[in-house]
Amino acid sequence: MKLFRYLFISSVLFAATSCGNDWLDLDPSTSIDTETSINILSDVEFTLNGIYSTMQSANAYSGRLIYYGDVTGDDMQAVSSTKRVANYYRFNFTKDNGPTTHWSYLYSIIQNCNLILMNIDKLAIDEEDTEYRNDLKGEALAIRGLALFDLTRIFGYPYTKDNGASLGVPIVEGLSTIDSKPARSTVAQCYAKVIEDFTESISLLSGDFNKGKINKWAATALLSRVYLYKGDNANALKMAEETIKGAEKGGYALWTNDNYPTAWAEDASVTNPGEVLFEIVNLTTDSPGKESMGYLNSKDGYDDMCITCSFYQFLKEDPKDVRLKLLSFDKKKYAYVFKYQPQQNENITDANIPLIRLSEVYLIAAEAAVKLGDNLSAVKYLDPIVARANPEKTVQGQAITLERVLDERRKELVAEGHRMYDVIRNGMTVKRIDVKDSNLTSTKHDTKYMEYDWNFYMIVLPIPKKEMDTNPNMEQNPEYGGI
Repeated sequence: MKLFRYLFISSVLFAATSCGNDWLDLDPSTSIDTETSINILSDVEFTLNGIYSTMQSANAYSGRLIYYGDVTGDDMQAVSSTKRVANYYRFNFTKDNGPTTHWSYLYSIIQNCNLILMNIDKLAIDEEDTEYRNDLKGEALAIRGLALFDLTRIFGYPYTKDNGASLGVPIVEGLSTIDSKPARSTVAQCYAKVIEDFTESISLLSGDFNKGKINKWAATALLSRVYLYKGDNANALKMAEETIKGAEKGGYALWTNDNYPTAWAEDASVTNPGEVLFEIVNLTTDSPGKESMGYLNSKDGYDDMCITCSFYQFLKEDPKDVRLKLLSFDKKKYAYVFKYQPQQNENITDANIPLIRLSEVYLIAAEAAVKLGDNLSAVKYLDPIVARANPEKTVQGQAITLERVLDERRKELVAEGHRMYDVIRNGMTVKRIDVKDSNLTSTKHDTKYMEYDWNFYMIVLPIPKKEMDTNPNMEQNPEYGGI
């Protein structure tokens, strides 16, 4: 009977991430049975593993949810108009043909987190299992918070644009059926819920290394990211500092200059956790295959996305910057970012996907400090990233500007899904500039959208047509039009 329950939950996970139906792609015949699906803690862990498996999809965190934030910016682009990422890069979508997987996959993740959270406190457990239960509950809360945050920044305008007054996405805390017709909450309401989920998760999670799963330091790091996007710089700095202190006490550490070019392929472990606080673990026996970030970013793969000439020239202003060693060139035509490196005995299609690194947390702390006028802290957290890139460089004794921090974010986080969000949430302008470079002779922009800011309606995706057609309470994003 337990095997049947496991298969039942697994089939729901598959159904919720497949082709469209109605709200959350669920109908009564595939609705989750909340009374029988979770009875013991091992049922919870099984369901969590299914959620991580959904996150692993190329339509989720092994692909589209990552490259969307890069190719819509100014540092990466589609290699050609026929590539998978081209529609995002060229903003080639309308209310009728907008991408749907961002919506369906993230809501399927939320749906199954809700299944856990509706049942876990009802389970009868022995006292010695309390810590185990808390950790599982903390993971579900943190994953739900991450999914809602990503939905909000994909379909809702930046919090900093109008203090969160514009529409975000529906906040779903129960299990939806074909009859569920939720309306969109505001961006501010979505952020409040995200912060609530992360805050509770942090109180429950262990800080122990947990490969491929969220622990306390991953959750505090992600919460610092949320606060930064919200413009709550005091809390962004506070959570970033808490993350750095706690994670480094637990053995995490920034990669060194020497091991940086190859550290991406290292197998993190309890004895050597490295600097990746949370990653999607892909294996040869269980990976998204050729649609994953590794293959899409490889000159020997689908070579879907490359860096722009302008970014390459920006990066090589310092010829000793170690991050130049991550570039892979294809016959002096294109340059690819080789961050998605396979671990030993694996293929490029199996590369792990780092979702948050300690490097980003240092940069969050530096950016928040600048905005708070705390130059001492800005120097403290920016300098390790600058000196790691080139040990001859330092920002000690300098007055740190926001532009200086964002420049370092560009160099450090390229191809990890941040650039468009970083520009837009700061009220700045994405400027795609065509320049020539003898090492990238075929790299040039192929889009009419060369300059835009947060007033450009396409910086958010349209609500999927299926949702608009089946839910009378759903409101489309501005300028995409109605149903």
